[in-house]
Amino acid sequence: MPMNVAKYLLLAVLLLPVMELVAFFAVAAQIGFLPALALIAIGSMAGMLILRHAGGSHIEHVRVALGEGSFTALQADSAGGLTLLAGILLVIPGFITDAMALVLLLAPLRQAIAGRLGSAAPPRGSDGVVDLRPEQWRHVPDPELPDRRDDARKP
Repeated sequence: MPMNVAKYLLLAVLLLPVMELVAFFAVAAQIGFLPALALIAIGSMAGMLILRHAGGSHIEHVRVALGEGSFTALQADSAGGLTLLAGILLVIPGFITDAMALVLLLAPLRQAIAGRLGSAAPPRGSDGVVDLRPEQWRHVPDPELPDRRDDARKP
């Protein structure tokens, strides 16, 4: 009888620390304990930088989308979610999670994964125009420009 996905996920989560320890010991045996520990620390710092740089705006976008009940906006920005996941994986100490994070950070692979999830980002045009969703902008009137709406109403 085949196991369902939840059981595989639980098994993977429970075995991940053991697999990370085995991977750490294997790397430490090849390059030494301190260089292996330094690689783990560098990976965690890189994850914090990614979360600070890319994660903050994405978390705010998720908060706004959830507040408005706009789940389609979340699906359209799956690449940002994958970058956020990569940052989280890098923060978790270990070589296996770092390798998974690096796969998510490579743009072609990230686009392929987002496509497999059914929420690929729309292709960017080469005309220099950036399309923003309604929650990403707001109108701010410029006080130095004349209000042309009054001119258009006059006969």
